[in-house]
Amino acid sequence: MYGIWREDKLFNLSITIVLSFVALIVLYPLFFIIIASISNPQSVVTGEVLLMPKGVHFAGYEKILKNTELQRGFINTVFYTVTGTAINLVLTICAAYPLSRKDFKGRQTITAFLLFTMFFSGGMIPTYLLIRDLGMINTIWAMLLPNAVSVVNVIIMRTYFQTTIPAEVQEAASIDGCSNLKLLWRVVLPLSMPIVAVMILFYSVAHWNAYFNAMLYLNNRTMYPLQLLLREILVQNDLQDMVSLGDDSLMKQLLNAESVKYAAVIAANLPVLLLYPFLQKYFVKGIFIGAIKG
Repeated sequence: MYGIWREDKLFNLSITIVLSFVALIVLYPLFFIIIASISNPQSVVTGEVLLMPKGVHFAGYEKILKNTELQRGFINTVFYTVTGTAINLVLTICAAYPLSRKDFKGRQTITAFLLFTMFFSGGMIPTYLLIRDLGMINTIWAMLLPNAVSVVNVIIMRTYFQTTIPAEVQEAASIDGCSNLKLLWRVVLPLSMPIVAVMILFYSVAHWNAYFNAMLYLNNRTMYPLQLLLREILVQNDLQDMVSLGDDSLMKQLLNAESVKYAAVIAANLPVLLLYPFLQKYFVKGIFIGAIKG
């Protein structure tokens, strides 16, 4: 008996060590970006910054806060994320709830059509031509409507409704005079907060990180989301507006460019990092129950 207990302790200890090592590998890049964004850029470039910041300063954040284009991009991204997530959530619920009802005729056929779109699509060029013909080029709708519904999320939410909301509860509400809309609003949704929280997290993160649709459909820079501007900073190295003015040497420009890059990454990811803890308590329950295919 003692031998079994000892083996269990050793197994749990080894699992803890392995998972701690994996967590360290995953979290260290984020930690490094945080300390690098507030460190002297010369110390970062020379590799002196590893575990603690050196020469703490906030020049990168100051340049970001003074840049009106990044401020406008941040506001645009917040608008796209909030509005797009609301549209996604409404349409996903409206699709998932009827498909979860066994008395809804044709639900298997509709589900098959939805699943078909997961494997076959028109492609980038036909999609662009469709967006153009609908008059959505260079409008906010090009950022909100093309990805308004995710079939995967519809299936997850439908499965949650089927496995978590008892059919007897819905029948009792119907007997008491609830219409389908009132049943959804007053019975099903209050019991489905975990999966709703998961959908909010999935859709909001997708909208916050989206830049490809903006790159395809937007020509007006005043409508650019933050992630597209961040791409210009990190990939195209477009930092002239933030580091050239007032800098007295090429070396100082290059060092300030490094500082701005790290600060921009933190500024772009901080809202999502702050959102996750509020939804985390719903996340595990919602995704595991909703992932059971039925």
